[in-house]
Amino acid sequence: MKRKTIDFLKSLLYGYRLYLTVLFFFMIIMIFIGSGSFLAHHEYDKEIEKLNKQKQFLQKEIEVDRKQLEELYTEEGKEKLGREAYYLKHDDEEVFIIEYDTIN
Repeated sequence: MKRKTIDFLKSLLYGYRLYLTVLFFFMIIMIFIGSGSFLAHHEYDKEIEKLNKQKQFLQKEIEVDRKQLEELYTEEGKEKLGREAYYLKHDDEEVFIIEYDTIN
């Protein structure tokens, strides 16, 4: 009877060790190895944060460009663009372009 109890406890202890060993290797795999690891998820989270910042920046730039386009589609905007970029003028005007010499 005593022998059976000792054998039962040994088998129980062996099963417990096996359980802990399998659990240990599973945890190692989940933390360090594979695309589903915690380290990979940390990298993915950093990438998502970086992309969200870039998205916010680009949305602000789109809003600025949209306002500039709205200004350009007005008559005053077209005239301003023509005068500044293409040096256009009305028939009764004269345009003088002054260039500054910065070399002494």
